[in-house]
Amino acid sequence: MEEIVRVSNLKYTYPDGTKLHFCGIDFVAHQMERVVILGPNGSGKSTLLFHLLGLLKASEGVISVFGVDPSRDYARIRERIGVLLQNVEEQIIAPTVRDDISFSPRNYGYRKEDVEVLVKGITEKLDIAYLGNKIPHYLSGGEKTKVGLAGALVTKPGLLLLDEPFEGLDPTCRMDLINLLNRINKDNKTTIIISTHNIDTVPLVADTVYLMAMGGEIVGKGSPKAIFTELELLSKCHIEPPVLGALFFELKKYGINLDVSLTVEEAARIIADEMVLFEKKNSGVG
Repeated sequence: MEEIVRVSNLKYTYPDGTKLHFCGIDFVAHQMERVVILGPNGSGKSTLLFHLLGLLKASEGVISVFGVDPSRDYARIRERIGVLLQNVEEQIIAPTVRDDISFSPRNYGYRKEDVEVLVKGITEKLDIAYLGNKIPHYLSGGEKTKVGLAGALVTKPGLLLLDEPFEGLDPTCRMDLINLLNRINKDNKTTIIISTHNIDTVPLVADTVYLMAMGGEIVGKGSPKAIFTELELLSKCHIEPPVLGALFFELKKYGINLDVSLTVEEAARIIADEMVLFEKKNSGVG
């Protein structure tokens, strides 16, 4: 698949002297790939996203988004990138939901009738058309997240960046967002990059996980299962494995050696298969 993003050996220093060095493994995202940046608070996850948005300029290193350096040529790629900030309330600025979602295409000079078609399409896709005339300030947390996501997706970008999108959401809203992101990824072939420290959501929304240590070092890359079975690497980054993963690791201490599962569905299947084998063995069948 086409390479959409590449970050290599990036260095950035904040005005207070805090230094981040995104070294070790190159950060790469391809078309339609779901990528999660996993790391503790302060590891530089948001800083990396801000570089992809051209909001920060590195002192060293290589960064490419759709083939250009966003700190120099962001105007060339801005319509191809959608973003959902960690504090979505800072992103929703218009007096009504419809005005906010239509802000980007109006700002880019789209014709009025085209803007209406785009807004109608994305609000129906996210099931928030009924919110059109609502004042964003009075919406629930889950509704605000959907409105912010609609504004990020209204121009049908090829790349969607999300900074801690699951923070503050209740379990139902969190699952709704995960399902929405997976549907957008599949239907629109959108590349999705998510920064998070919410480990239990990662297996549900990632093809590839990059593990980031304090200071920005990228110390691991792989599938969710590959990353979450590297216990020493997780410990180095002050990250615990997901609850289900921890359960399977604990079972091994009791001599029950099952494949590690990170989702409820997979865990249920593995345990059910093991029970069938156990019953056959003890009944003398097979």
